Amino acid sequence: MTRSPDGQILMDYLWTPWRYSYITTAGKNEGKPEGCIFCELPKLPDAEAKIVHRGQHCYIILNKYPYTSGHVMIVPFAHLDELQKLPEAVAYEMITLSQKTEGVLRKVYSPDGINLGVNIGRAAGAGVAGHIHIHVLPRWVGDTNFMTVTGESRVLPEASEVSYQRIREAMGK
Repeated sequence: MTRSPDGQILMDYLWTPWRYSYITTAGKNEGKPEGCIFCELPKLPDAEAKIVHRGQHCYIILNKYPYTSGHVMIVPFAHLDELQKLPEAVAYEMITLSQKTEGVLRKVYSPDGINLGVNIGRAAGAGVAGHIHIHVLPRWVGDTNFMTVTGESRVLPEASEVSYQRIREAMGK
């Protein structure tokens, strides 16, 4: 905490310039498959896109802006924005991959719990509102610390490249 010469509390800032490109473009192609990050990433090599598994209808990818190490997303290849619009086979695979991912994260990270979440629409917190996806991430008692609460920052103990290798290997790749 910083104080001004007259004793008032001043706001401290932690700069995250790598997020600028994301926040300035996140909603521009909402609802359109052209330019959708989740439609474009499967066109890249898995290691470059950080895709840890490809299924028939969905893929599993590391979150570029994770809450914790091991934070992945299950994404259908089809550009759909609501759970109710998913064909049954795609919805089934998303849940099946969620189960598999839970087991992998428990094996790799030994967490105290698992968060599983779907944010449908921008108002619900979806960063990519035009393409539905499920977040799956390991959690530990006490992992919300002062950095998250007061600094609105995350401290990750593992590089994304290490997370990618560990999870991919546990997926059987």
